[in-house]
Amino acid sequence: MNFLSKLSHFRVLKSMILFITGLLISVIIFPYDSIAQGDLLITPRRVVFEGTKRSMDLNLANTGKDTATYAISLMQIRMKEDGGFETITYPDPGQRFADRFIRFFPRSVTLGPNEAQAVKIQLIRSNELEPGEYRSHFYFRSIPKISPLGEKEKAKDTTTISVMLTPVFGITIPAIIRVGGSTARVAFSDLRFEMANDTIPRFTLVFNRSGNMSVFGDITVDHISTLGKITRVGMANGVAVYTPNTKRRFQFNLNMVPGVDFRTGTLRVIYTASSDVKPVRLAEAELALN
Repeated sequence: MNFLSKLSHFRVLKSMILFITGLLISVIIFPYDSIAQGDLLITPRRVVFEGTKRSMDLNLANTGKDTATYAISLMQIRMKEDGGFETITYPDPGQRFADRFIRFFPRSVTLGPNEAQAVKIQLIRSNELEPGEYRSHFYFRSIPKISPLGEKEKAKDTTTISVMLTPVFGITIPAIIRVGGSTARVAFSDLRFEMANDTIPRFTLVFNRSGNMSVFGDITVDHISTLGKITRVGMANGVAVYTPNTKRRFQFNLNMVPGVDFRTGTLRVIYTASSDVKPVRLAEAELALN
């Protein structure tokens, strides 16, 4: 292989590496409505200490066909206004980390196919906590398998440039400590509807959060016809606005339901927090269609 061919081959490989690296970062730090990533299933999907609660279990389950090992750690994350996430080292103004007040074990788990294990989580140094909210994120990182020692290497073609990429999958869930009463409030603004590509109904809105705590809940969107008929046309579960953010822009596609005319009527959006007793309505707004 001549020099120009090697250079061209190297550039292709470099582009592949950059693409896959970006993909893996998005898998690791971006939130998911589901609590499963790869073959790892985690319940519940968030850790919250409030009131007199001092300990809890996280249940991990391997839904795959191979044995898998996961390293567990705590990391710090910033939520951006568009709902994206990025890792940080120092808290933003108004943000407090929870990691120094949380103890957990084990620090890694190895699960066989269809095997489950609990991770014990405890709240510590609670006497040092001031009123408000503290947040970090548990990070579950898949540890790639390593070839056993003594295994013979396959013969390689030394005339080509090659690279081995080992995907590393991860999932994060929030760990939140709440001290004292919540003054959190949320309202909608900037509601907008459009037909993307003239075929996909798309709904956009802005969350406006205030107060001392984060908010998280489920969104429902109903279409109300001019005759008063109500039809569910969209849902989004597990939507959060974390402190210290005061705004979050949110966009999602609605469902094309037979009999629903998105050119007329009204769209009603409701944001509801989960509750063991009765769901709590956090925000509601309507958008007239024309």
